[in-house]
Amino acid sequence: MSRTLVIGDIHGGVRALHQVLERAAIQPHDTLIFLGDYVDGWSESPEVLDFLIELQHHQHCIFLRGNHDELLLDWLESRNENIDERMWFKHGGKATVLAYERISDSIKKEHILFLKNLRNYYLDEHNRLFIHAGFTNLNGVQYEHYPRMFYWDRTLWETALALPDTLPPESLFYPRRLKLYAEIYIGHTPVTKIGQTVPLHKAGIWNVDTGAAFSGPLTVLDVATKTYWQSEPLTQLYPTEKGRNE
Repeated sequence: MSRTLVIGDIHGGVRALHQVLERAAIQPHDTLIFLGDYVDGWSESPEVLDFLIELQHHQHCIFLRGNHDELLLDWLESRNENIDERMWFKHGGKATVLAYERISDSIKKEHILFLKNLRNYYLDEHNRLFIHAGFTNLNGVQYEHYPRMFYWDRTLWETALALPDTLPPESLFYPRRLKLYAEIYIGHTPVTKIGQTVPLHKAGIWNVDTGAAFSGPLTVLDVATKTYWQSEPLTQLYPTEKGRNE
């Protein structure tokens, strides 16, 4: 039986990616939806992209765009005016730049093509939305005025977290954005920020970023059963590195 599996933010941790896909016992007929932020953090961002590029040749994959993926693309194409280098380096970009010192120009071109073809969001036949970060338009993603919010927004998750559990969706005060889709799957804001290391569900949103960029594991979640698998914490898989724990 085929499964739809969603994968959280990887941030250069290809060892965790290999481990968690093995633990989830990925089958050829499974659909894998990657929520973005493949790079920046641990030392193997190019290897993550190499693996994903190869994976799509024998697996049905949907690759979404994360904010760190956009930053890498801008850097690879020398659009440095779009990058605050100090902030990017502080948030994982330094490890990525160092890693690309050993990557050939031909491989860089393959990575650029992959990054350009990432999707801003994916809406399936069950009205389930998969997106890196969120959206701001009250009518939904198709009406978003600022597409960069798809991979930079944090207000959608913050709104869900702040919502009282006792407020019913029928209430006039229930946020309209949280009623548009059957479910929403996001990454971007690690649940480790609120002391968790497992996927969290709030107001119809599933947050699958379990802090792999920092000290948490990488997570794969089955969207039908909500079963999930996790790698070891990336601080254990990369014991000589700091990731984004600078």
